[in-house]
Amino acid sequence: MTIRAEDPVPVAGVTAAAAEEGGTSPADLILPLVVVAAAVVLAGYGYLRRTRRARSRTTPGLVSAHPPEPSARDFERQARASLVAADDSVRTSREELGFAEARFGPQEVEPFAAALRAAETELAAAFAIRRRYEQGAPEDESARRQALVGIVGRCAETGRRLDTEAAGFDQLRSLEGGMSEALEVAEGRFRALAARTKDADTVQAELRERYSPSATAPITGYVEQAKDRLVFATTHLNRARQSADSGDGDRAARELRAAEGAVVQAEVLVSGVERLAAELKEAAGLVPAVLSGGEAEVAEARRRPPLVPEGELRARLAHADAALSAVREELTRGPYDPLDALRRITRAVGLLGVGRAGVIPVAALLTARSTTSAAGAFIATHRAAVGAEARTRLAEAERLLAAEYADADDLAQEARDLAERDVRAHGNPYDGPTDHASGLAGAVLGGILLGEEPDGGPPASFGGPDTRDRRRLPRE
Repeated sequence: MTIRAEDPVPVAGVTAAAAEEGGTSPADLILPLVVVAAAVVLAGYGYLRRTRRARSRTTPGLVSAHPPEPSARDFERQARASLVAADDSVRTSREELGFAEARFGPQEVEPFAAALRAAETELAAAFAIRRRYEQGAPEDESARRQALVGIVGRCAETGRRLDTEAAGFDQLRSLEGGMSEALEVAEGRFRALAARTKDADTVQAELRERYSPSATAPITGYVEQAKDRLVFATTHLNRARQSADSGDGDRAARELRAAEGAVVQAEVLVSGVERLAAELKEAAGLVPAVLSGGEAEVAEARRRPPLVPEGELRARLAHADAALSAVREELTRGPYDPLDALRRITRAVGLLGVGRAGVIPVAALLTARSTTSAAGAFIATHRAAVGAEARTRLAEAERLLAAEYADADDLAQEARDLAERDVRAHGNPYDGPTDHASGLAGAVLGGILLGEEPDGGPPASFGGPDTRDRRRLPRE
């Protein structure tokens, strides 16, 4: 809100003119009082702002009567925070919508699904602006500031679309008044997932025996984290049922949402193990064909007129030959990383620019999808610590999967590296032995609980930044 110091002046002029005409009415007496009162309020407001600003200063001096303009760093900070909040809101809304659809069917939840799609569109536009901003576009400082304002605006619209539907969504779910069916849906997913988690433990052990450590690195700790989320879900499903039986519908809804969030994240982690196992198997089956295809590409590059200077072509051919030879040697040595083998072959052969058909693009797409999925799973299950940079690169990698496989692969790996860096730097205040045993630490790190209270805070719910924390306990 902007307050102009000169606004009262015309009003005073009108009052004086009225007085000169000699007429006095109640309105003539009230208006000056209103003006004076407004001036007092504005002066008090200005004084408080100046006092607070003076107290926050680290160096002595006079306080300016004109507040400083937000700096570029302020805009940057707000844009990053807006992206994180909007992305978290979309993720949580998508997750809770899945439980509602399982209970009521797609037709009943369509209005909320439509709101979610609209929010996703706004968020994608915000991430696209952010990506261009990171790449230096636009260059003009004023235009760059406007780009940041545009990001904040898109994120605000993302949240608004979800906040608008939050009340109607709660009315559809009716968790406070009818908990039994919602509990059955969550408990059914929990039981199926518990069985899959046991199988995933076995699968992970087999992958470690069959492939090199780098092949299984993307899922390190996933089974343990899934079990942690399931422990948390068990506790809160039991509490939800107890609260429902005692007639405390608000607490039952809170506990159920916490359990649902944990079930979703456990499923993401277990699916990550299952997906990587399938991808490694497919990659291992592709390696011989990709080796043959790569050799054919190299031979074709040697036959045809060069598209680059001779020296550059020789260097690229030598690099491709070395990559093919290294992979052939790995196949005879023992456990290796088939996805990484495909990546090295497709990258080396791709530099030759020979052809885009055949098995080479298939292999490139497989590796890009694998890296992107792994980055997405990590960010989804550690979202409370992950910043805007990692999320922006993931969004761009997902967009590029349709065509630019190598670029998507690179961006997804950057997203994963940045997310892991954020998690290492973040820490977790809920990090005691009891917090880990109950799964509380993982639930807060994963954004299942919003971390605003000693018990972990309210669970995240369908909605934007203004409504997603609505299931908090009442203040006592």
